[in-house]
Amino acid sequence: MIRDTSAQDRQIKLAPQRGKRWLKIGLGALAVVVAGALVIPTAARLFSSDSSASTSRLRIAEVKRGTLTRDVSVQGRVVAAVAPTLYATSAGTVTLMVNAGDKVAKGDVLAEVASPELDNKLQQEQATRESLEIDVQRADLDHRKQQLAAKKLLDQALVDRQTAQREVERTDKAYRAGAMSEIELLRTKDALAKADITVVNAEADMKLDIESLAFELKSKRLALERQRFLAADLERQVEELKVRSPVDGQVGQLLVQQRNNVAANAPILSVVDLTALEIEVQVPEVFAHDLAIGMGAEIRDNSGAYVGEISAVSPEVIDGQVTGRIRFADKKPAGLRQNQRLTTRILMDEHPDVLMVERGPFVDTGAGRVAYVVRGDVAERTAIQVGATSLNAVEIVSGVKEGDRIVISGTDQFNGVQRVALSR
Repeated sequence: MIRDTSAQDRQIKLAPQRGKRWLKIGLGALAVVVAGALVIPTAARLFSSDSSASTSRLRIAEVKRGTLTRDVSVQGRVVAAVAPTLYATSAGTVTLMVNAGDKVAKGDVLAEVASPELDNKLQQEQATRESLEIDVQRADLDHRKQQLAAKKLLDQALVDRQTAQREVERTDKAYRAGAMSEIELLRTKDALAKADITVVNAEADMKLDIESLAFELKSKRLALERQRFLAADLERQVEELKVRSPVDGQVGQLLVQQRNNVAANAPILSVVDLTALEIEVQVPEVFAHDLAIGMGAEIRDNSGAYVGEISAVSPEVIDGQVTGRIRFADKKPAGLRQNQRLTTRILMDEHPDVLMVERGPFVDTGAGRVAYVVRGDVAERTAIQVGATSLNAVEIVSGVKEGDRIVISGTDQFNGVQRVALSR
């Protein structure tokens, strides 16, 4: 039988280690003190605050001093500053001589409207003009003939007077010599007086005839001038049936089909001047009163930024937006296409050396009069006054100083309390 080792085993009693127990007690007390140091301030802050929030869910920005540029960024559309639409000046059949996209020069004939009615009217007025020209020439000839006839009568009267004068002189000599009676002398004097009256009447008749003929000739000439104006106007209308390009550019749209009948003043086609391009922008109504012609702008595309300025502003608001035009100041991007979209930034004004902070929803939630200023781990509700605003920043007129930190995110969650404890 094999015996075990139970007879060899013996129990050993350990003396209690009092030092280790006191060490554990000390460590526990220290942990309590540290926890109290950490928890008590937080608890005190929480109890002294009206609400709490986590900084991870807030946006906080620092108040800085600098230059605030008021601007607005909008999407612009490239449009031609000169893009006239050409119309038919008279009803007729259109013959198109170009296609959409063709390059044209100023004065090129792009289309022609055939109007038989207008052509016929022009021929009639031209015939009337030629007839009146002949009438004027005939009246001028008659005028000269009647002038000659009147002058002939006057010359005849002058000759008769001269004859009567000589007869009086001869009779007077004979009367003095006793060869003639006094009655003969008186008779010759009466004949002279009659000749004088005839001369005076002939002169008056000739003047009246000249004036009368001049009036008639002037009347015919005025009628001819009027007819010439009528014919010239019709010639202009017929010439305008040839639709010519007013600018160097490119044919835009053909608004009618080949050989279509069109009414007067109907659109035929458009021409685009690609050398004069502008940016058409739609600006929100809130900026409408700030827009003005001449304001600077920055136009961006893939090749970089370009300087521009506002050239026109619409006087009306449509669907909450105001339409404006921006022209390139010096150079423009190459290869621009009509209706191409470009980002445009309109620079309204600058405010140098102002307190400003990054723009955020706090401007709207606090109506620009309230902000939460971060002081340590507490955000305090503070009255402020907001000045000018831009896309990225807002001016703070009063209520804060440079270096202060403001909650710029929405503060609706604070429910308007005075103090908010911030935790991480």
